[in-house]
Amino acid sequence: MRVAMIGTGYVGLVSGACFADFGHEVTCVDKDAGKIAALQAGEIPIYEPGLDALVASNVREKRLDFTTALAGPVAAADAVFIAVGTPSRRGDGHADLSYVYACAREIAAALDGFTVVVTKSTVPVGTGDEVERIIRETRPDAQFAVVSNPEFLREGAAIRDFKHPDRIVVGTTD
Repeated sequence: MRVAMIGTGYVGLVSGACFADFGHEVTCVDKDAGKIAALQAGEIPIYEPGLDALVASNVREKRLDFTTALAGPVAAADAVFIAVGTPSRRGDGHADLSYVYACAREIAAALDGFTVVVTKSTVPVGTGDEVERIIRETRPDAQFAVVSNPEFLREGAAIRDFKHPDRIVVGTTD
């Protein structure tokens, strides 16, 4: 399976590296050119035990790569994971979903053939419906399904949590 992981923060990088280790072809995409350059040079911007070796081995095996260009990896993907930040908004503390929604617009423009779009970021109920609406509005002809697959990764144990989860939650209406 070809996977595009949008966002190379904690969730995106760990998830992308683990999917690659399962044998999938993964391209991690991020707008931060400095972060992508560092990852391409083998520098891991976060600390997670074993992540550096996991990334290095999957890059070496050509199952994992990094880019700032979203269109190509999304067009080639069977599944696109949205793993961008959802910081708390000032004032009310609710999740700021602007990055998720902007990502949905960019994904919509690049879709080519049926694609599963997965929200991996921590988002409130109803976000998947809004992601679907945005994609449909942007690309009425797009063939896609929106799925929620929330992350349950603990810092310091994220690789183990991903590879040996105590639960898997996936939600969709399709």
